[in-house]
Amino acid sequence: MLDLAHYDALIIGFGKAGKTLAGALSSKDWKVALVEEDPNMYGGTCINVACIPTKLLMHDALEGKEYSAAIERKFNTIEKLNKKNYHSVADLDNAKVIDGRAKFVNEKEIEVSKKDGGTESITANKIFINTGATSVIPPLEGDMDSEKIYTSTRLLNEEKLPETLTIVGGGYIGLEFATMYNAFGATVNIIVPDDGILKNEDKEIKDEITRDMKESGINFIFGKKAEKVTDNGSDITVSLSGGEAVTSNAVLFATGRKANTEGLGLENTKIDTDDRGAIVVDEHLQTSVDNIYAVGDVKGGMQFTYTSLDDFRVVKSHLLEDASYTSDDRKNIQYTMFIDPPFSKVGYTLDEAKEAGFNAQEKSMPMSGHPRSHINNELRGIFKAVVDTESGEILGAHLYGVNSEELINMVKLAMDHDIPYGYLRDMMYNHPGMSEAFNNLFNI
Repeated sequence: MLDLAHYDALIIGFGKAGKTLAGALSSKDWKVALVEEDPNMYGGTCINVACIPTKLLMHDALEGKEYSAAIERKFNTIEKLNKKNYHSVADLDNAKVIDGRAKFVNEKEIEVSKKDGGTESITANKIFINTGATSVIPPLEGDMDSEKIYTSTRLLNEEKLPETLTIVGGGYIGLEFATMYNAFGATVNIIVPDDGILKNEDKEIKDEITRDMKESGINFIFGKKAEKVTDNGSDITVSLSGGEAVTSNAVLFATGRKANTEGLGLENTKIDTDDRGAIVVDEHLQTSVDNIYAVGDVKGGMQFTYTSLDDFRVVKSHLLEDASYTSDDRKNIQYTMFIDPPFSKVGYTLDEAKEAGFNAQEKSMPMSGHPRSHINNELRGIFKAVVDTESGEILGAHLYGVNSEELINMVKLAMDHDIPYGYLRDMMYNHPGMSEAFNNLFNI
């Protein structure tokens, strides 16, 4: 193992982009150090406290498994993945994992604070910031230090299912957690300050999701803001604008995430940040300091594991190849909200497409009319496609239904390669399958 004070590359944070970059640089004989503050985060956010544990728990909840058994399976699975990810870097010939908190001393040097109180100074030719994002909890009045207040990360480690759960926030994280904990048997309330959920999504889709979640037993409180939190001892109360209040065993704040740069010592550098605290980068993911890059959630934008992996591709192209692939080449980023059934999206809504100047038309298809839906015994959901009928271009797809998380990738592939919507309309699909819906959906 290496024991050097100077490296070719220093990576701060063990996320998807950073760990993959460590492997690629090491294979080219770069001497690499990867600094991680929390051993529970080897592998990054997705594996340890986000995508993997939430989807595992969602799977078991919808399968009717007991919460205690699902939590135990989650802990066991994450422990295995965490160790695997540690060794994916630590066992490399030219790389070293350093446990500790990194802070910039200047633009070439960082100081690592160890848990034993010691420090280590490290210099590097190239430095990569990969510290991710952290949950934002608004500064409400009252008992905000209560143990009954949770972030998504802390709630995922709770071994006892709260009988009643109040979720503040009607965005993607809040709705996923509401679906999961409702399926486990908790009584779930969602406080949404707006008149509806998911303000940037298609209205018809939002209405369908809201209706289905209400029918599953989830209670929405629209148009109210959380103003104060009171810990009552055995339970906790959230006071709302207008005088209402909601009492439950636990409160989850699903009110967004911000770049995790606190304590990083950026003030000791000339690294620029935006008004939300995210690190500003160019198309090669270089910061305002040439030798320092930022990858993953810390630079803002869409916070997905696959965009972090693509960040790795951008940096790899810049450092190891011809620099031809940049973040400007990234387009049509798809995403899925894993509620029940899942909702997936890529591209424009109809209104957005018209505002952008396209001759846009839309086709809507309820899943209750699709043969595979009857086989699945799942008639909920609606698929929508937005196209330009003059050029044949696919402008967007909004898929609320079973297997949408897989189907959306096919639409993205077509959009990325400028394949006209008629190809999806006329393609032969396996029967009976969910993808057959495209024969009808794109028949515009």
